[in-house]
Amino acid sequence: MEAWPRLPAGFQFGVATAAYQIEGGVDADGRGRSVWDTFSHTPGRTRDGDTGDVVCDSHHRYSQDVALIAGLGAQAYRFSVAWPRVQPDGRGAVNRPGLDYYSRLVDALLEIGIEPVVTLFHWDLPQALEGAGGWLNRDTAARFADYAGTAHAALGDRVPTWITLNEPFVHTTFGYGWGTHAPGRRLGLGALVAAHHQLLGHGLAVQALRADGLCGRIGITNACTPVRAASAEPADVAAAARYDAVANGCYNDPVLLGRYPAELAELAPAVDLSAVRAGDLARRSRPVSTSAATSSGRCWTTSSGPRGTPSALAWSTSTSPPDGGRPSRRTTGTGS
Repeated sequence: MEAWPRLPAGFQFGVATAAYQIEGGVDADGRGRSVWDTFSHTPGRTRDGDTGDVVCDSHHRYSQDVALIAGLGAQAYRFSVAWPRVQPDGRGAVNRPGLDYYSRLVDALLEIGIEPVVTLFHWDLPQALEGAGGWLNRDTAARFADYAGTAHAALGDRVPTWITLNEPFVHTTFGYGWGTHAPGRRLGLGALVAAHHQLLGHGLAVQALRADGLCGRIGITNACTPVRAASAEPADVAAAARYDAVANGCYNDPVLLGRYPAELAELAPAVDLSAVRAGDLARRSRPVSTSAATSSGRCWTTSSGPRGTPSALAWSTSTSPPDGGRPSRRTTGTGS
């Protein structure tokens, strides 16, 4: 019998959550509204009308959650900070009780030897910023950097690893492209403006944390999908390259290589890169000390579409998702 592969020395087992999926306490400690509050309370937006008002109630039961994590034998816990809990309107005055909640959580983890890992944004943009355009508004990137610096000033002495954004591809595609996640916009490939501003925010946040004396690691979590052409036919190979550019390269290349994939130009005029200003790519590709990836499955593409699904390019250019727009279950705590 073949032996099980051995993990390298120092490998960490960890668990991860997202604030809106587990915290509840939406009206506690001065928290402001997020785009998910608005979205989930809009009739027809979520299956069975589910909301994140209570969910796992981790805001009130975090000590029990920490004990459960310890019981799993996990060595690290990646949680996201809810931006509207720290800055109810996404800018300006800091809500100290909101920050204190995360400080207590960090201390509870450290007390039993679990390493805290902070994600600064897991899709719960303050509703006030969405009202000003959300991630379609370039100013949101600057506001994100301000918030990141505030969070690090409060927690950076105890948190060694920071993630700026969780899966911007998912937030862009489902939230701005197809509208099945908050904030519910249906812009097709026009949603890539939101992707650009998120990644600009990533670069500015890296700069802000380093300016605040970051001593640990900082990076980004991207959702990556392996893409394979269904045949060696040139049309299939080209379709795979374009889909790979939209799903993967658009998010990884600017951070790691300082450029956008050349294939995006082939999708003009649906892809509008006018939001990219001089110096943006340099700001977004600031060196990171950690980079995480989640896999969302495998996609086989043909020139007319992936096997058994709508066209790969239709996935990208359409404002409707391939599943027909079934209501989201993200508010129930499922998913990444």
